[in-house]
Amino acid sequence: MIKVVVLAGGFGGARMAHGFALLGESVDLSVIVNTGDDVEVHGLHVSPDLDTVMYTLAGLANNETGWGVRDETWSATSMLERYGAPTWFRIGDRDLATHVGRTKLLRDGRALGTVAAIMARALGVSAGLLPMSDDRVRTQVRTADGWLDFQDYFVRRHHADDVLELRFDGAESSTPAPGVVEAIAAADLIVVAPSNPFLSVAPILSVPGILVALLAAQAPVMGISPIVGHEAVRGPAAQIMRSLGTEPSAAGVARHYAHAWPGLLDVLVIDQVDGAEEEAVNDSGVRAHVAQTLIGEEKERRRLAQEILELAGAL
Repeated sequence: MIKVVVLAGGFGGARMAHGFALLGESVDLSVIVNTGDDVEVHGLHVSPDLDTVMYTLAGLANNETGWGVRDETWSATSMLERYGAPTWFRIGDRDLATHVGRTKLLRDGRALGTVAAIMARALGVSAGLLPMSDDRVRTQVRTADGWLDFQDYFVRRHHADDVLELRFDGAESSTPAPGVVEAIAAADLIVVAPSNPFLSVAPILSVPGILVALLAAQAPVMGISPIVGHEAVRGPAAQIMRSLGTEPSAAGVARHYAHAWPGLLDVLVIDQVDGAEEEAVNDSGVRAHVAQTLIGEEKERRRLAQEILELAGAL
């Protein structure tokens, strides 16, 4: 059995993790998930990326929206609107049950990682679902209007603002959740999913001890570019790269990783569309591997996961 660790945000991270899960019992999968996006809504603790990964692995994800649960209904949100509650952060009825359950367990004194494991098992998820930290770490974005909490920037303002700076409030005093460092040390392969390097990967690496563990790992560390054809597959990654003065390209992703976290990536998997950038990626000090990286369908996720496993075995 091959031990695979995936570092994941929401959409792209969930799909890449699912690809490895689809390989079945040959893979022992652990997913370290960004929790910098966590937010309190209607008094409930919401963990958007944890939930997207959990729902995807459980076969419950809403593939049309990229978040939430499929076949959702919205009665609770409609009633909250009647009471005058702000509902720009929309929560469906089935999703609401997840947040109610999580908040109750947290208030009972359970740690976030323990709660994630309880909920994942209840939905039949066999992979280890690990928040980056049990401590409170919150991504904040500086725009022309000042500092914004992540969900204000991302959801309420539709990530329309230029991002001038990022910070991860609470990171300096946080520690990795139990199991995170151990999973990294035991891994045969570590994959940085095609998640936003700034909003999904950077919060994970901001937790003291995680980057050190990754740099010390014996396993190869392979990333997948979230930029295809100079645009993000989903979300504001390309926009952020532009606003921070980085070229939104596969080579730009490689250069960002090499500059921000030297020595982290052994390989960056780039899409066939960006094959002409292979030499530029190699020049950054990260080895390029060209593949079909769009993984909307299950068969595509499984194929890319298998290709990455085979590539790791050849390193």
